[in-house]
Amino acid sequence: MTTGVETFEFQVEARQLLQLMIHSIYSNKDVFLRELISNSSDALDKLRLETLRDGDLEADTSDLHIALEVDKEQRTLTVRDNGIGMSHDDVVQLIGTIANSGTAKFLKELKESQDAAASQDLIGQFGVGFYSSFMVADEVTLLTRRAGEGQGTRWVSSGEGTYTIEQVEDAPQGTAVTLRLKPEDAEDHLFDYSSPWKIREIVKRYSDFITWPIRMAGESAGSSSDESGSDDDSAPEDGGTPELETINSMKALWARPRGEVTDEEYNEFYKHISHDWTDPLETIRMQAEGTFEYQSLLFIPSRAPQDLYMQDRKRGVQLYVKRVFIMDDCEALMPEYLRFVKGVVDAADLSLNVSREALQQDRQIQLMRRRLVKKVLSTVKDMMSDNAERYATFWKEFGRVLKEGLLGDFENRDAILEISSFGSTHDAEQPTTLRSYVERMKEGQEHIYYMTGESRSIVENSPHMEAFQAKGYEVLVLTDPIDELWVDAVPEFDGKQLRSVAKGQVDLDDEDESSEGGPEREQQKKDFADLLSWMTTTLNEQVKEVRLSSRLTTSPACIVGDTHDVTPALENIYRAMGQNVPQIKRILELNPTHPLVSGLRTAHGERPLDSGLAETAELLYGMALLAEGGELSDPSRFIKLMAGRLEQTL
Repeated sequence: MTTGVETFEFQVEARQLLQLMIHSIYSNKDVFLRELISNSSDALDKLRLETLRDGDLEADTSDLHIALEVDKEQRTLTVRDNGIGMSHDDVVQLIGTIANSGTAKFLKELKESQDAAASQDLIGQFGVGFYSSFMVADEVTLLTRRAGEGQGTRWVSSGEGTYTIEQVEDAPQGTAVTLRLKPEDAEDHLFDYSSPWKIREIVKRYSDFITWPIRMAGESAGSSSDESGSDDDSAPEDGGTPELETINSMKALWARPRGEVTDEEYNEFYKHISHDWTDPLETIRMQAEGTFEYQSLLFIPSRAPQDLYMQDRKRGVQLYVKRVFIMDDCEALMPEYLRFVKGVVDAADLSLNVSREALQQDRQIQLMRRRLVKKVLSTVKDMMSDNAERYATFWKEFGRVLKEGLLGDFENRDAILEISSFGSTHDAEQPTTLRSYVERMKEGQEHIYYMTGESRSIVENSPHMEAFQAKGYEVLVLTDPIDELWVDAVPEFDGKQLRSVAKGQVDLDDEDESSEGGPEREQQKKDFADLLSWMTTTLNEQVKEVRLSSRLTTSPACIVGDTHDVTPALENIYRAMGQNVPQIKRILELNPTHPLVSGLRTAHGERPLDSGLAETAELLYGMALLAEGGELSDPSRFIKLMAGRLEQTL
């Protein structure tokens, strides 16, 4: 018995995506089966977990499995599971419209993508693998009933403009996806997916490690031409229904000896748990024995997922207890700054009914987390020394995220610093490690110098850099927003203080152990004392002090902060986060050898009451602010003053 059939139209973005699927944006169409089996495996995991948490749930868990059913005459393939299933609302929200899978953003990214590999990656990231079924099927039917509910739902679509949804009274628990297969087309890499031999081959290659049995009817002897000609002992002699065979090994990869698992198997397992379509950059295995035992199989992806910086992203690794799936995204096992790490942790001594809240306080979980983090960081360090190209890929994709750990993970701060890379004036193309920076430090140099900024060009052309460039000192070029935060939290590396070239007093002559400029500098301070005092008073609303600079060689002025001041960029970050930060006055430094500054000193000495000199001081401050990429509080006034001065020169 069924209720009325409702017909709906796909949204514009959904139709575009389905057309891409139907016309195959990737050459390997076999992956559609991997996606469907992966969905079934997740549904079985969720049902077992739900029954552990809800003892009153009316659900049959006596024989949880995935079944593959082939009908060569009707040319259909069905992937069936008796897992958690979906309610009518679930179907509407998750299947009926694919806008929830990020369709609009997916299509935008897809249009910008130039290669098939990137397209595959996007599909995996946006979770629309179910729709890869339309690559091989003219019509897809989904029949499902959520465990504990009495009514099921049927969803049908040909992948064109519409789909139908109807409620069904007699649907079995779980989900069945039936594909009405397209004809075989060798030129389009479209194989005969009604062939049991082909189905077995795909399962063995992609889904052999699934921990649930994947069952399929054994073939009769009469169908041997479809394979290699060998007889199948599973076929009954009376010609009845063949027995079901389990066609996957069901061996958890993390529990098998390393020598028994191929790299291809690891790669496919990674794709299964991450829904990524590219091989991982690195595979990490761990096995702990002793007070408590656990096994882990972790992966570092080869590219960052699209949701890496989204607030509502899911993170964490899968948690199992004695091969029993507990949760999909156990955040307690992996810190926020390692949210890109995927994988499985299988513990031997945890409760099967453990809650997320309890995990946060569990001593074993905390100890496992410490060891897992150290293992990931040491793996990256090994990658840095053994395979520079792979490390460069890692840093390009995840370096910005990894540096977040410098703010909160005090225990591993030194390890994170060791494996971090930064832009530098030493080489415009290749980033450097802090270890390499220290090894290149000039004789007598005491500090590690850095400058933060929005871009490399802004930093390189900043007046703050002039003296350092003139004396050949290397400066780290830090342009990630996170750099503004961690540099204040990390005081030193290898006994060397980290010093901003845009903060505090700079006296490179002391580092060079040169005393040449000492008496000259003292004389300059006396000569400029009146000007500095007058400018400090004149610009008191903008700056807290005007002083002579030792960091300028060609520019007339620059603006610096006190050693412990918050930078303007950091002020903006805090304000964007909703925090009320009082505006901090900074320091205006003057280059005493610049003609504009020395001329202003002379003019002030000769006519201290000239109102035009105050405007010159204001222009000098404005130019210094613009030079560091800052924003003028009153741009129109600055332009008016500048235009007036230019007019006087004509």
